[in-house]
Amino acid sequence: MSVTVAVHQPNYLPWVGYFHKIAQVDHFVFLDSTQYPRGRSVANRNRIKTVQGAQWLTVPVSLPKGTQGKASYLDVILRDDRWKKKHLKTLRVNYSRAPHFHPYFDQIAEILLQPLSFVEMNIALIRYFLSQLEIDTPLHRLSALPEVTGQKSELIVNICRRLGADTYLSGQGARKYNDETYYAANGIRLTYQEFTCPVYPQLFGEFVPNLSIVDLLFNCGPESRTVLLGE
Repeated sequence: MSVTVAVHQPNYLPWVGYFHKIAQVDHFVFLDSTQYPRGRSVANRNRIKTVQGAQWLTVPVSLPKGTQGKASYLDVILRDDRWKKKHLKTLRVNYSRAPHFHPYFDQIAEILLQPLSFVEMNIALIRYFLSQLEIDTPLHRLSALPEVTGQKSELIVNICRRLGADTYLSGQGARKYNDETYYAANGIRLTYQEFTCPVYPQLFGEFVPNLSIVDLLFNCGPESRTVLLGE
């Protein structure tokens, strides 16, 4: 029987496609010990919908001195806690009229207000969202697999071997990084996620795709899984 693995960094309030990918595989690995990206990325931010259109919610983070370009996600430091109340206020202002705002907002607030590190906070939020979507794919952390080493395609192959997988489900954005020859030589089948954001009811007019998972949950509630996976 084929076993499929997917991996991704533990980002903040990930977009809907992140959860669609997790639902497609037998094992999912948080790349929590890989290098934190330089410059802007979706590592510490994602978009929600407001009356003015899509808006970024960004977590202010910093890295230990001298580690820029070398720090992992585990090294990321939250600059302060003031942003938490600001993000919660922004969510409340823009989604309080959404049909399923509660109880999701209350649980998100409870997680955000805990004294967690950047990575622990993100993983806690992702686990909560997965539970609400009834996605029970086994989750792993790269930092908990110290025997798994390597970079890029080598790392993925070693993750697959460690978890007994013969197939790797990659995001479309990684096409330019994947070494297809290396995967094939090591007996790993490389596949790519096929995902088009479904259209669902939103507040504030014209539909905006590919927002944070919170937009889907606030608007669709218990139907979010059906909307996301087409079931």
